[in-house]
Amino acid sequence: MTQTESALGLAAWLAFTFLAPLAGFRARPDGWYRALSKPSWNPPPWLFGPVWTLLYTLMAVAAWMVWRQGGWAREALPLALYVAQLALNAAWTPIFFGAHRIGLALADVALLWLAILATLVAFAMTTPVAGLLLVPYLAWVTFASALNFQLWRLNQNTIFP
Repeated sequence: MTQTESALGLAAWLAFTFLAPLAGFRARPDGWYRALSKPSWNPPPWLFGPVWTLLYTLMAVAAWMVWRQGGWAREALPLALYVAQLALNAAWTPIFFGAHRIGLALADVALLWLAILATLVAFAMTTPVAGLLLVPYLAWVTFASALNFQLWRLNQNTIFP
């Protein structure tokens, strides 16, 4: 693989990965979200943009590193797991902010956590550094899962009167 092909591959993985947040572009925090009871440890809104930008970048670089080992032909399982977890990632925002379905978003984030773990293991078996690049993502989604659970718990009576 030439340097140009490698650079184009990285650009493609970055573009593909950053498509995930576009799924929720129209589903933004609104009055419904602001009215929810939140735990004291709920992060400030300004934190999410920088955190997710870093995480999506690390995810894309990790996928690119695995792809460079042999492309889709040789690394079909790890890359398919990556695509699956990215689809679950993309689904969360429209489910939570768009449809206002906290319970369904909780189920999505639980599946996402499992998919990230499977992807991390598969990536680490191919390229250990690629697996390590997914550790911050898994940590953040672990935190987000706990937050999603607390939002569901604190707002059950509001959501399901």
